[in-house]
Amino acid sequence: MIEISRKASTALQDAQLQRNLNHALSHALEARDEAVGEIEEWEQLREHARQIKAHALSRLGFYLEQLEERVRHRGGSVFWARDGQEACRYICDLARRKGIDSAVKSKSMTGEEIGLNHALESAGIQPIESDLGEYIVQLAGQEPSHIIAPALHFSRGEVSQLFAERLEMEPTEDVGRITETARSVLRDKFLSAGMGISGANFAVAETGTLVVVENEGNARLSVSAPSIHVALMGIEKVIPRLTDLSVFLKLLVRSATGQRMTSYVNFISGPRRSGEPDGPAELHLVLLDNGRSRILEDEALGPTLSCIRCGACQNVCPVYQRIGGHAYGSTYQGPIGAILTPQLLSLREAAEHPFASTLCGACADVCPVKIDIPKILLELRRRVRQSQAEAELQTPWSEAALWLWTKAVRSPRLYQGLAKWGRRLLRPLAGSDANVRRLPLLKEWTQGRALPDLPDKSFREIQTQSEEGGSSQ
Repeated sequence: MIEISRKASTALQDAQLQRNLNHALSHALEARDEAVGEIEEWEQLREHARQIKAHALSRLGFYLEQLEERVRHRGGSVFWARDGQEACRYICDLARRKGIDSAVKSKSMTGEEIGLNHALESAGIQPIESDLGEYIVQLAGQEPSHIIAPALHFSRGEVSQLFAERLEMEPTEDVGRITETARSVLRDKFLSAGMGISGANFAVAETGTLVVVENEGNARLSVSAPSIHVALMGIEKVIPRLTDLSVFLKLLVRSATGQRMTSYVNFISGPRRSGEPDGPAELHLVLLDNGRSRILEDEALGPTLSCIRCGACQNVCPVYQRIGGHAYGSTYQGPIGAILTPQLLSLREAAEHPFASTLCGACADVCPVKIDIPKILLELRRRVRQSQAEAELQTPWSEAALWLWTKAVRSPRLYQGLAKWGRRLLRPLAGSDANVRRLPLLKEWTQGRALPDLPDKSFREIQTQSEEGGSSQ
């Protein structure tokens, strides 16, 4: 079972992490708000995108078969993977058959989801992350902490120290010199790798076109320099028509990075053709299910698959803003991770994920495809509680507390009495500022919160005293 509460406690005590998160996320939110404010028809675009995704998911089988036919027609190969193990086996076997010992990878959350790097390493194939953020976390031996910005939890100084230790770079906080160091190392990797592996932001069924959106140019090198290109994508990434793409690009880029348009939008339509000077000799598209068909069959949870992985819900989430991505202990973090992880794994393994939310609704407000994340969170919470009740995991003290609360709220006299005694019992626990920061039975809840100041008298007592004083006059 993934214990978010324990990891969150550690994250809350990490002052450097708190500074890094505050700096990075505040800038991300400001940039998004400015970029979105330039589009008058923003809400209409969101609704249009929601409808396109709903339609595509309702006819997913048809559009996937159309995509397969178009990709094969253009000279590519298509492999259907039921789970991550099948996908990893196919990619590793392909590399072995071709005598490949290194693969350069552009950023792919789907690859992280199935543990592709570990599979490649076990097969004797060296994976090299080419996205700067992914490269940083790979050097650090960590996992990405954000869908869009994998190294968001690092400060500039921490990256400098890491590069000094691993790449023998002279310590510096000059971003230009840091990126130049990474570029000089990775350039040789692009040219020597026999396989390039990418994800896909979208796949157009109508034309068989794979679309990869990026800012660094590393994905373009990953898919064109090596002789073999493997594109790994979840089956939910397919969209019907090329004309639909303009809607999603406007929404994705502004929601993800606050840009009007990303630096590179790569359209991949098969391997290198006769007479073309560059591009891979082979294109292999791996269509990954890994539980997505099961999610799609669930009417209440199916809209989760509409996600276009922009990361906006992470940036705006008050929980993610405090604990970062690693506390979630899963590939996908923040609100989208809170609903997707229990569905990809199991409710038992990710039982805490649906509760890692304040249900403030900010995630639904910024979601470019209008996924009702709070509604799905509530449904998952209900299912978690139901499964726990069925397993008789309810504790006697919690049941007793709920029974007492029910009685108290039905009796004004009992409620007032309990409130009065409650203040007396809590007062010894209050600090010098009158805030209660630790409760014996709710230690986890109060680790990151402080109750309001304890008043000497309740509002009702003050009101009663005032009325009695007025009548005596």
